[in-house]
Amino acid sequence: MRIALFTETFLPATNGVVTRLKHTTEELVHAGDEVLVFAPSGGPYSYAGAKVYGVPGLPFPPYPQIQVSPPHPGVRRTLQRFRPEVIHAANPFILGPGGMFYARRLKVPLVASYHTNVATYTRFYKLGFFENATRWWTRTWHNRAHINICTSEATREYLLREGIKRVKLWPQGVDAQRFHPDKASKEWRIRLSGGYPEEKILLYVGRLAPEKSIGRLKAVLRGVPTARLAIVGEGPARKDLEKEFQGTNTVFAGLLKGESLASAYASADLFLFPSTTETLGIAMIEALASGLPVVAARSGAAHEVVLEGENGFLYKPGSGTEVVAAVRRILEDDALRGVMSRRARAAAEKRSWEASTVTLRGYYEEVLSFRGTAA
Repeated sequence: MRIALFTETFLPATNGVVTRLKHTTEELVHAGDEVLVFAPSGGPYSYAGAKVYGVPGLPFPPYPQIQVSPPHPGVRRTLQRFRPEVIHAANPFILGPGGMFYARRLKVPLVASYHTNVATYTRFYKLGFFENATRWWTRTWHNRAHINICTSEATREYLLREGIKRVKLWPQGVDAQRFHPDKASKEWRIRLSGGYPEEKILLYVGRLAPEKSIGRLKAVLRGVPTARLAIVGEGPARKDLEKEFQGTNTVFAGLLKGESLASAYASADLFLFPSTTETLGIAMIEALASGLPVVAARSGAAHEVVLEGENGFLYKPGSGTEVVAAVRRILEDDALRGVMSRRARAAAEKRSWEASTVTLRGYYEEVLSFRGTAA
């Protein structure tokens, strides 16, 4: 198949959406498909054998790491030369709707995927007055797709309540060879703990942004004063978080990728995930693959990743008492932590990017019958 993929974010950005799209592109090309990616400019001209067309844009003021790229005439010309059989719009908001517009004009079947609850994010960036308009915008564009896909059952239920139609599940995936317990090392324990590798190390991996609720992890450091917290990632909230955690047992390890990230996961003792705004939370799955029990806020798709009492615990969002109790229960019982670690790895091994992409290709093949028709 010839697949045109429109995405609001791609390399060099680092986030869950980019991770999923990178692996998806790799698997599609490996299956023999031709893939053309339309993404904000500033990234590579190709990735894993797929061409990347960079669309110029401007930084989004509340979050300069994100580039807003409205489509322009070059997009249509490039699409026409490529002659796609399917157009896939990931998180259609600014650039993506352009792809959806051309899908209708060129009579190409359309798949749209939902990855980020943008409407909820407006509250965290003091743009709450845009929330209802954002929900309408999202619903309008997604309902132009022949099939909508999302990455968790919780998100599917939310989208159906929002009035979005034809919603199906795109399964979770993880690179269980890269993220593996064997990647642990003393050197990384020294780095993550600030020089105290014998202490228990708690890990957070993700964007450092207001909607991630990272500040709530201070309750864990107060309740478990001997533990060390390592925060991996970058984002607009880093400076504020460094001030907030000043004087605590916290190390800001910065942005890690590839084998460094895999070693960081495997070298910690427990993974913390306080966010309540996720549509999936790929970092949780990477942690499980690395043999880390997960303690996560009970919301969204967390219960689809964390099996209560099996590979981690869920706690009431915002409850310092519950999260401290969950962390202490795991850290103070080595036998329990060992069992959870093995179960975490076993759960991750059931997921793969290959299987996830096989399902996606099935949706592409399904919409081929809609060629020349509007949703």
